[in-house]
Amino acid sequence: QVHLLESGGGLVQAGGSLRLSCAASGRSFPFSNMGWFRQAPGKEREFVADISWSGGSTFYADSVKDRFAISRDYGKRTLYLHMNIVKPEDAAGYDCAGKGPGAGATDYRAATYSDWGQGTEVTVSS
Repeated sequence: QVHLLESGGGLVQAGGSLRLSCAASGRSFPFSNMGWFRQAPGKEREFVADISWSGGSTFYADSVKDRFAISRDYGKRTLYLHMNIVKPEDAAGYDCAGKGPGAGATDYRAATYSDWGQGTEVTVSS
């Protein structure tokens, strides 16, 4: 099946930028949408951003809107999260996920995403 591998996490200074990647590999690509979630220690997993794979429509959590940008390279089967003007509260483990048709394209609850990567850590210094 599909395997998702995140990369690009690391240490970034508050106010700086970072780009996360999520590469999909396998015999097929079954996703209609892909998204990013994050989870900080002691906190619940929260939705960050979503993109429709074919049309490129995006949706963002209010906490990252106008600072983060989600994008995808259709041919490379790779998802990106461009993080700009990062804040200390952005520090978390970031995970990419995908879901297929019929899972609710505009339902951004984690339970609607069927496939998940292993995560990449983002640390913010200030």
